[in-house]
Amino acid sequence: MTGPYDDILQLPHPTSIKHPRMPMGDRAAQFSPFAALTGHGAAIAETARVTDRRIELDEDAKEQLDQKLRRLLERIGEQPEITVTWFLPDEKKAGGQYLTTTGALKRIDSQERRLVLTDGAQIPLEDILEIGSEGHSSGLPSDQEI
Repeated sequence: MTGPYDDILQLPHPTSIKHPRMPMGDRAAQFSPFAALTGHGAAIAETARVTDRRIELDEDAKEQLDQKLRRLLERIGEQPEITVTWFLPDEKKAGGQYLTTTGALKRIDSQERRLVLTDGAQIPLEDILEIGSEGHSSGLPSDQEI
């Protein structure tokens, strides 16, 4: 076999006196993959995350909620057990999610416009979709009585 480089094929690899050889681990790192679009995967996941739309209550539904709140205010000393379905707005995108919270009502804060439960949960009044209560067996007002 003869070729144009036969005369240099058997020569030792040249080494520089000024530049030491790169260690094999560093040399391999040159060719490792990298994230060219840092955060792109997280942005796609955030866009794909589904949120609920806020349901706008009509005037009748708002009036019913107001009546329930007035009845609860009358019974606030009993700390009635209530179940509240309310809208929690999403911090990153339009929409949010509906949560259902159950607990004993501590007070209705008219200044901050919030329901405050004994466990410390605070629910904004404008985000409430529905308020329910346990039946008579617990001595608390039922849904019809709220």
